[in-house]
Amino acid sequence: MELKNRTIGKHPFTRLYAKIREEDGGFTVIVRLQNHLKQEEAAWGEEIADSFEVASLMIGSLAKEFSIPQECISIEIRMENYRSGTQH
Repeated sequence: MELKNRTIGKHPFTRLYAKIREEDGGFTVIVRLQNHLKQEEAAWGEEIADSFEVASLMIGSLAKEFSIPQECISIEIRMENYRSGTQH
């Protein structure tokens, strides 16, 4: 995933905020990385995934790349029709 406005100083990113939205049969993944000690150090990006699993892998790979622990990751999921029997 390509990140925009990536301003990394001597402090690494410490927080990952992500949204997965189901749209038109695909999934849009929107992420924001931030350093909670220096709010101006941030990056964001958006990408399309074919499946929920691929969207999840995108978020996981960013967390791994920047060594962000699970408790510092926030994920919001919006499905088009959560009653359609799709279970995630």
